[in-house]
Amino acid sequence: MTTDPALLRLLHLVSPSLPTGAFTYSQGIEWAVECGWLRDVGDLEDWLRDQLRTTLTGVDLPLLARLYDASLTPDDRALADWTAVLLASRETRELRSEEANRGRALADLLVALAVPGAAERKALLARTQATGFAYAAANWHIERQQALLGYAWSWLENLVLAAIKIIPLGQTQGQQTLSRLLATLPSALDDALALKDDAVGASAPALAIASSLHETQYTRLFRS
Repeated sequence: MTTDPALLRLLHLVSPSLPTGAFTYSQGIEWAVECGWLRDVGDLEDWLRDQLRTTLTGVDLPLLARLYDASLTPDDRALADWTAVLLASRETRELRSEEANRGRALADLLVALAVPGAAERKALLARTQATGFAYAAANWHIERQQALLGYAWSWLENLVLAAIKIIPLGQTQGQQTLSRLLATLPSALDDALALKDDAVGASAPALAIASSLHETQYTRLFRS
């Protein structure tokens, strides 16, 4: 039996047990459920599919690819520039705060795991979770497309798990949702990697509204 160290590292990087607090955020789903936008599994799939086609394909994945490429050298100037673009693309204070909080936690972890250069670049890696993710993937020799698919899978799994708790949905319904949306990830990745620099960007008005109103929602299970 042979093992692939890069695959094992990718599984480590996308594990729900990674101490970045991913499970504490719903990215607007909690408010969308409260106001009646999301009532069942069909609504949830429409919500996530729309984000897959917009923000994930237009922002997260193409920027993650650029952050990965910048990490190979590493090119700190490019890392900083693409990190700034990512933060500017987050449409609410809540979404920017999530990036920063998870970024700090991941940067601390990468330093503790002795990832080469992480300690020297801690302030930069801590600005967004995507920056630290890309840097770790490049240093652990995870193939770029596999790293992007892992990132997309982790994003999708976290939000489905949040919806299972809030809507609520049964565990089987949640797994069926993951299975159906999983099939869309390869095409989303292809579209993301085809984007030129000046085409990177997307807007998700419903997500921005839900995230903004979640900040002042009276009762919440998830962080803002």
